Amino acid sequence: MPSVEEVMERLKSNSRSDRLEGMDRYGMAAERRLGVSIPDVRKIAKELGKNHDLTLELWKTGIAEAMILAALTDNPDELTEEQMEDWVKDINSWDVCDQVCMNLFEKTPLAWRKIIDWSEREEEFVKRTAFALIACLAWHDKKLENEKFIELFPVIVQGATDERNFVKKAVNWALRNIGKKNLALNKAAINTAREIQQLDSKAARWIASDTLRELESEAVQTRLTGVSIATIFDPPLTTYFDPPG
Repeated sequence: MPSVEEVMERLKSNSRSDRLEGMDRYGMAAERRLGVSIPDVRKIAKELGKNHDLTLELWKTGIAEAMILAALTDNPDELTEEQMEDWVKDINSWDVCDQVCMNLFEKTPLAWRKIIDWSEREEEFVKRTAFALIACLAWHDKKLENEKFIELFPVIVQGATDERNFVKKAVNWALRNIGKKNLALNKAAINTAREIQQLDSKAARWIASDTLRELESEAVQTRLTGVSIATIFDPPLTTYFDPPG
C-alpha cells in the first residue's frame, strides 16, 4: 500500500497553481487546495483502487483534492455512520461536498437516515450535503420506487427558505433531479415547486422559478413523454395523409 505521503506527492505533481484563481471564482474554497483537476484525481483513484485505511489518512490531510480522492478510494461497505458524521463536519466547499456524496455517501443505505438528520442541521455545508445526497440518489439510483422520493418533498419544502447560496442551490438541484426521473415524479416535483413558490422567501421563489423553468421545458417533457409538443403537427398533416384529389 502506498503511504499517504506518496499519494500526496502524486497529487502535487498534478497540481497547477494557476487553476486556484478560477476555482475560487466558482466558489470552491481556495484554502487548503492544490489545483488538481477532477479527471486527474479520478485517474489516481483508479490506479490506487479501494483502500479504507489509506482513505482515512487522506481525509485527515484536509486538502480538498485529497478529500475527494478519499471518497473515490473508500469502500462503501466499510463506511460507518460515525465516519459520515466526522467527515460532513469537515466539508467546507461545494465541490468536496458533491464529490463525496456522488462517489461514496450515496452508496450506503445510511444515506437516507443522514438526509433527514443533516437537513435539520444549521451548518451550511452539512445542510447542503443532505440535499446534494437527494440529488445524487435521484440522478444515479434507477431502482428506487417513486414513493421514496415523494416522501422527501416535505424536507425539500422545509429547506427551500434557507437563503444561503450553497444550500438553496442544492435544494434546487435535488428537486430538479427528482423531477427528471420519470413523468409521475415530474408532475409531483412541479406541484412541489408551485407550493414552494408561495412561501415568503426570496430563496424559495428562486428555487421554484428555476425548477419550473426546467421541469416544464420542452426538452424535459419530450424526454419523459416521448412526444414533442412543438412538433406534433410539424411536418404538417398532409405529410401523413394524402390530400383529396
